[in-house]
Amino acid sequence: MAAERPAKRSHVVGRRVVAGIVAAAIGAAAAIGIGQINVQDAIREVTLPLRHDDIIRQQARDKEVDASLIAAVIEAESGFDSEARSPQGARGLMQVTPATALDIAERSEGTSFVLSDLENPDINVRYGTFHLDELLAMYEGNETAALAAYNAGSGNVSEWGGGDLELSDIRFPETRVYVEQVLEQREDYRDSYPEELGL
Repeated sequence: MAAERPAKRSHVVGRRVVAGIVAAAIGAAAAIGIGQINVQDAIREVTLPLRHDDIIRQQARDKEVDASLIAAVIEAESGFDSEARSPQGARGLMQVTPATALDIAERSEGTSFVLSDLENPDINVRYGTFHLDELLAMYEGNETAALAAYNAGSGNVSEWGGGDLELSDIRFPETRVYVEQVLEQREDYRDSYPEELGL
């Protein structure tokens, strides 16, 4: 979150290739009469996964953050891998850095918090959403600025225009791609999982 990271589009592209293979396999299975499988659901599961929707819904309600935005951040950050780690030390579903987690724990009186807790989906999404909510408040609801800060740090966003930041102002190509990806996938999550996300 705080340091610049390469964009994480490889798992998205890879899933689209896999989705094509899955669709072909399901089609072949259906043609020879092996089971009744919903092709659309199978493809959606590969191309736009959703896990821990109960936790996402709860944190969206508690912190008044759009559930589809939380899901899109998780997809962009970790591909819903709760054990993911970045070279900068960010951990878990929302790739929370140790420094950010310790700051949140201290301010929220999380006295028993240890860094390995970031692999717990409930804690990770709670802390990640807390941080995202703070960034949205800091930039007065400017999602582009908040997402850019989530990816590249608020120091960079301040240099690029702060709360007035637009996509074209983002100087790191990787961060620009990240923000575009999250905003695009938020719409996909809204369309694909309205019931699961409580929308």
